[in-house]
Amino acid sequence: MFEMTIDRVKAFESLIEAWTTPPLLLMPDFKLPFRLYIDASGDGLGAALYQVQIVNDKPVEGPIFYISRKIIPTEAIYGASQMECLCLVWA
Repeated sequence: MFEMTIDRVKAFESLIEAWTTPPLLLMPDFKLPFRLYIDASGDGLGAALYQVQIVNDKPVEGPIFYISRKIIPTEAIYGASQMECLCLVWA
């Protein structure tokens, strides 16, 4: 049974603050390298573009862009490796 404890309330409040406090997305700095995270499943593809920037004198890895889509029927036959490659090429 779920019990709303003080720790869970604090965690929820922390999550709300993170989702509502700027910057939610960083502006890209094209002089710095990017990091691309991808994932694929039997249902869809997803990617996130991140970059490490200096924010308040600290290096912070922050999101630049998120993207996702459903797979189409002809892609549903792909194995895990092919699906990950598809995701990389698509992203």
